[in-house]
Amino acid sequence: MPDLVEPDTEDRQRGGVQSIGRAFAILEEIARNRDGLGLAELSRRVGLHSSTAFHLVRTLVSLGYVRQLKDSKRYRIGRPLFALAAGALDEIEMTSLATPVLEELSRTTGESAHFAVRMGDSVMVLARTAGTGAFQLIDRAGALRPAHCTALGKAILASLPADHVERFLERVELKAYTPKTITDATVLRREIAEARRTGIAFDNGEFDAEVRCVALPVRDFTGQVVGAIGLSGPVWRLSNHALHNRARVVRGAADRLSDEFGHKGERDTRVKAAE
Repeated sequence: MPDLVEPDTEDRQRGGVQSIGRAFAILEEIARNRDGLGLAELSRRVGLHSSTAFHLVRTLVSLGYVRQLKDSKRYRIGRPLFALAAGALDEIEMTSLATPVLEELSRTTGESAHFAVRMGDSVMVLARTAGTGAFQLIDRAGALRPAHCTALGKAILASLPADHVERFLERVELKAYTPKTITDATVLRREIAEARRTGIAFDNGEFDAEVRCVALPVRDFTGQVVGAIGLSGPVWRLSNHALHNRARVVRGAADRLSDEFGHKGERDTRVKAAE
């Protein structure tokens, strides 16, 4: 016969679950607002009385998961929560989340799909999937690729502050891998600026003379770019026009993967403007 739970104990348990649910609702609402939220607005959005919201937020503040800005009294997410999320998004977890998105991208387009992250001044391919086309780029997971002549690398470089890009250009040799590799810092600077403006980066046979690629950035729960997702195919199948048309499909994949990484920001609609 199962143990009987005293009514008052059961009520406390139910109340505890309810409090946890409310606390997470508060965390999620604060996380969606980068400028923070005041108590009155926060209470309204989560549907709680201001005194109830205040006691829950005060507990979250004492634990460090929420912090209050001194000048505006608004609440923002605290650093311990970022640490927890960052711990969940390690390379293995990223690969696990990226692979299904890449598989769908390859099925839709018939081309190879890749997800890469920054590794020093290079990019590392964490996950890849092969397409159904007759010719596929051979690239193993874990491979390091130069940032200056790959679409994946340019997409990540375009997310960096301008001064970081300048330091990159100062210390990195712009090695030529094909006749189309950009080895002039001024030209590369313009291309990175264009990728930053449009949200899309291209590789027109710059790393492999027989391959064209398109890539777009992927963001995490903080809104920061943590990597890039790309599509590649042979130049005879992926003309520049076809590559630009594929950008919209890759944008959808980048948005889905960003969602998997916890990004709650607005969708990037610049692909349409770039086509």
